[in-house]
Amino acid sequence: MNRKMLFVGTDVGASRTKVAILDADKNLLGWAVKKSGTDFAATAQSCLELALEQAGAQQSDISGAVSTGYGRNNVAYAESSKTEIGCHAKGCFFYFPYATTIIDIGGQDNKIIKLDDRGLRTNFKMNRKCAAGTGAFLEEMAMRLDVPLEDMDGLARRSENMVKLGSFCTVFSATEVLENIRRGVKLPDIVKGVFFSMAKRVLEMEALTDKVVMTGGVVAHNPYLVKMTEEIVQRSILVPEFPQFTGAIGAALYGM
Repeated sequence: MNRKMLFVGTDVGASRTKVAILDADKNLLGWAVKKSGTDFAATAQSCLELALEQAGAQQSDISGAVSTGYGRNNVAYAESSKTEIGCHAKGCFFYFPYATTIIDIGGQDNKIIKLDDRGLRTNFKMNRKCAAGTGAFLEEMAMRLDVPLEDMDGLARRSENMVKLGSFCTVFSATEVLENIRRGVKLPDIVKGVFFSMAKRVLEMEALTDKVVMTGGVVAHNPYLVKMTEEIVQRSILVPEFPQFTGAIGAALYGM
């Protein structure tokens, strides 16, 4: 029996670790995501095993493995590592091979990456200093509202009279949220205001090109955020099939 040729990308973020497995034809055969926790190496190995099981493969089938993300140096089975900017760019260009602005909303940071029609980066910006507009911001607001994080998207969709939050700061926004609760503002209207605040915060980072791609775990679990962003920028936004795994897929492509 011929040995499989598989390529693994591992994206170890501060919040979540993602693994993607591609075959030689660039088909996604297996994937896994888990909370990164406090032992990045163990989480990466656990995600690899889950993804290999889904792909019906063994670790010995791996022909190339590249890591990326915050904890990329903690992946024992990776032969090399690449920056998250590079991997997100490569993963997005694989799905959308033309000039784009990539908006990646992660658990702890945001990225704006601009690519030309060859997939080369022309500019990028990252927001690492403030949680506003990130998954951490959304988690904090969900906690303040005493709402399960997975319910936020559905609540935002039910809003009929969105309340706008004046502050982009997580601490001040939390105070505003509590004040709106005290005033009796409906929960869906507050949640939609939180989404609107996130979108505006990200869009202020950089001007957009004609074609915009949105990725990241926040996008994967809150597709209504994409719809709201479309309404703000007044254009359609592209989303890859697996928006949370774009960086991992890009790393796997580097592994080839």
